[in-house]
Amino acid sequence: MDGDKDAGATETVRSELEKLKLEEERKKRKEEKAKEKQDKQAKKEAEAAASKEATVPKIALDGEFSSLFGEYVLIQSQKVTGRTWVRVENLTAGDQPVWIRARIHTSRGKGKLCFLVLRQGFATVQAVVSADSVPKEMVKFASSLAKESIVDVLGLVTASPIPVESCSQKSIEVQVQKLYCVNAALPNLPFQLDDASRPDSELDSPEVQLVRVNQDTRLDNRVIDLRTTAKNAIFRLESGVCQLFRDYLTSVGFVEIHTPKLIGGTSEGGSAVFRLKYFDRDACLAQSPQLYKQMAICGDLERVFEIGPVFRAENSNTHRHLCEFTGLDMEMAINEHYYEVLEVLDHLFVYIFENLEARFGRELQAVKQQFPFEPFKFLKPSLRIPFAEGISMLREAGVQVNDFDDLNTAQEKKLGALVREKYNTDFYILDQFPMAIRPFYTMPNPNDIRYSNSYDLFMRGEEITSGAQRLHDPALLEKRAAECGINVATIKSYIDSFKYGAPPHGGAGVGLERVVMLYLGLPNIRNTSMFPRDPMRLTP
Repeated sequence: MDGDKDAGATETVRSELEKLKLEEERKKRKEEKAKEKQDKQAKKEAEAAASKEATVPKIALDGEFSSLFGEYVLIQSQKVTGRTWVRVENLTAGDQPVWIRARIHTSRGKGKLCFLVLRQGFATVQAVVSADSVPKEMVKFASSLAKESIVDVLGLVTASPIPVESCSQKSIEVQVQKLYCVNAALPNLPFQLDDASRPDSELDSPEVQLVRVNQDTRLDNRVIDLRTTAKNAIFRLESGVCQLFRDYLTSVGFVEIHTPKLIGGTSEGGSAVFRLKYFDRDACLAQSPQLYKQMAICGDLERVFEIGPVFRAENSNTHRHLCEFTGLDMEMAINEHYYEVLEVLDHLFVYIFENLEARFGRELQAVKQQFPFEPFKFLKPSLRIPFAEGISMLREAGVQVNDFDDLNTAQEKKLGALVREKYNTDFYILDQFPMAIRPFYTMPNPNDIRYSNSYDLFMRGEEITSGAQRLHDPALLEKRAAECGINVATIKSYIDSFKYGAPPHGGAGVGLERVVMLYLGLPNIRNTSMFPRDPMRLTP
């Protein structure tokens, strides 16, 4: 019996020792894997650092040529030099050197010369570094600068002996006297700007094989894509549309407001809403500022507008849909008829179209070089067509469409083509939509309850704006909300605001990105959304 106990004890000890050994081996393997991962990361970082180091030779600014060229230490607001900086677009020939900060668009060394193209925004100028006037080491330094590096240049602006066709500044060039690298770019870009700037006509040519930068590559590296001339111009134009929208509405008595985007209930009804937890309660991202615009009117602000984000949980991967876009919204009290709103919208868009042409010609031309488009046509006053007439035009053209159904994309485009052919305009208003396809707060048409006092605005055959006279009777509002499946309790504060005297009113919501896309005739709304959000994209 004692022998059995001893054997059992020995077996137990052996088992424990084996467990310890296995545990030590597992621990060792784990440590080896961690070290291997750490070594790989260190190697990767070292290679990246070496790559960056190789981009620009390190030349101390207190060295032999520090007064002429080199790489700055990190700018940490250490000092103010008092230099006067000149924009590339404003350069003119003169007898005094000027300071320019710009990117290296291209760099080409040729014997004793280095030709740089300096880019600032979408303005470019040629700069010449010559060993006849500066040390040969400076020419070598200039030739080594990677594309997209940021540099400071002191140079004399002179007339160019021949036109520099590759630059926006064709008649001048900069004779470089000093050259400093402010921040070096890595030598290997995700794609080349020249490749990303070519029009489709060049890319589709069978005579030469060119690199095509696809949409996902552009969007994954949007910071680089934004540097192309056309994209840079697009977002300057987009800024211009916002400015013109704000300027016009302010000039006719509108007040800019800012409404919440975290709300307790849906703005528009339906299922296209992003739901989230707001501490211990349910909440939504606003589908529009609609309810708050109307509440502002009830608060006697009379005429209001907002420029802000709009969220739609639409699982639509199309050329014109986004899950987040910028809304240009307006709302106003009316005296007698909702056509008062249409008058404002008519004048607003004519103002925007005329001033884009008058004030943004350079940007329009920059876009057109990569994305050729037909000039946008519009009438003064803008064309208005009843919905029923639009349906008749489609039927006469052989399109099958029901009287009270909403138009799909193909039908919208067909109607746009018919309107352009008949009336010679790319912009028109479609009025009196069927009641069944409009939001719960829409006012019914007094002459035919099947229709409503509502309208859409179209550019190049696609809808950019929906609007209407709104219900201002609280009982009818509550009834319509319930009919549309909206929990009335979640919009109680909205409905209550109409119980203390609400003026008749109407308004519209405009999609900024869609306006710019259609005005420029672009094929995809992702060209006009800086960092687009669609069902497939949440970064960058």
